[in-house]
Amino acid sequence: MKLIRFGKSGQEKPGVELPDGKRIDTSAFGEDYTEQFFTNDGIARLAAWLKTNQSTCPAVDASERLGAPLARPSKIVCIGLNYVDHAKETNAAIPTEPIIFFKSTTAMTGPNDPVVIPKNSTKTDWEVELAVVIGKKASYVDQKDANNYIAGYMLHNDFSERAFQLERNGQWVKGKSCDTFAPLGPWLATPDEIADIHNVRLWLTVNGKMMQDGNTSNLIFNIPFLISYVSQFMTLLPGDIISTGTPAGVGLGQKPEPVYLKPGDIVELGIDGLGSSKQVAVAYK
Repeated sequence: MKLIRFGKSGQEKPGVELPDGKRIDTSAFGEDYTEQFFTNDGIARLAAWLKTNQSTCPAVDASERLGAPLARPSKIVCIGLNYVDHAKETNAAIPTEPIIFFKSTTAMTGPNDPVVIPKNSTKTDWEVELAVVIGKKASYVDQKDANNYIAGYMLHNDFSERAFQLERNGQWVKGKSCDTFAPLGPWLATPDEIADIHNVRLWLTVNGKMMQDGNTSNLIFNIPFLISYVSQFMTLLPGDIISTGTPAGVGLGQKPEPVYLKPGDIVELGIDGLGSSKQVAVAYK
């Protein structure tokens, strides 16, 4: 199943994208895609409901804005330097255990909404990432059981302001949490939609030029390990997001000089099975 949310920002309704690409409004099911939805086995209940009610669900026009595929979770946990090539391009040591930081949930936005270059920004950067959505409360999870805690997967552009992140006392969260810095979607795909999540291509272009072209087979720490690891330090709640890191090709790593976004730049990205998104950079007003 592919879960979507659509409509004006702050007024999104729940829906589903069908295998043929058509989108339907599932508001009549009576629940948005919230922590409570995932807690109460919402995906299975929605699937059962659709068997008898899908034909009566209104169609969603292709022109409708898409929002993030789930309502605001309790937290977005990000993993830094989780591809060897990205660590090397930023002159960082290969991590011996995952690097964890947070991204504010207020950074969440729709997959095709503009990215706002923050006030006083000089180094706004891009990062295509695979995001994992937690399906049930997770604490001290064994790695062998971790797949049982996955609700699904999403495309995420982990936008970063490198000066805020790296040059102001090393507080990564400051460079990751600006408004519009977490476009998610277009959909949340349940695990059965992806044959092998550890062998999917992820890519990103800026103004049509390929900048990132990687594969999740190159993750340093795979998804079950990450879920288990993070759960040793905090309880993960249903709907929480773990963003698993980015491959080489970010603006910070360009040679001979870094390249950063300016107003009017167009960023497009995608992951096999998780769709694609596009963000146009605009200046802060």
